[in-house]
Amino acid sequence: MPISFLPEVRVIAVVGASRNPEKWGYKVFITLRDKYPDIRVYPINPRAEKIAGSKAYPSLRELPEKPDMVVTVVPPEITERIVEEAKKLGVKIIWMQPGSESEKAIEEAEKAGIKVYHHTCIVQSSEASKIVPFRISLTKND
Repeated sequence: MPISFLPEVRVIAVVGASRNPEKWGYKVFITLRDKYPDIRVYPINPRAEKIAGSKAYPSLRELPEKPDMVVTVVPPEITERIVEEAKKLGVKIIWMQPGSESEKAIEEAEKAGIKVYHHTCIVQSSEASKIVPFRISLTKND
C-alpha cells in the first residue's frame, strides 16, 4: 500500500534513524517501514550496521537505489548537508521532521526544485493519513 498523501513515493531514506526505541529516529523509521510494507524504507546512520533488523547505510550515496523521499531526523546543520547531497542525487522530496529544519535548508531545497515538507511530523501525518501541522500534546487527554 502506498502512502495515501504521497502516492508517488516508493523509496524512502530516513537520515538519523536510530537503534534507540526512545528516539524519534527510531520511531520514524519503524512507523514508515511497518505501516507501508510496499515501500522500501532505508535507515541512514553512519554508526549503525543494522536498525531493528534492517541494514543501515552510512549515507544517501551508498543506498542501493535513489530514494524518492528523504526524511531528516537530525540537527538542522546536518539537514543542510543532506539537502546538498539530495540535490546531487536528484531526490524529489525532503521531509524535515520538527527540529531538523532550518530556513537555509528549506530555501536551498526549494531553490533546487525539491518539494519540502517541514513543521509537520510524518508519524502524526501517517496516523491521520494526511499531512497535518505538527503539534505537541500537552496533556494525556489532548
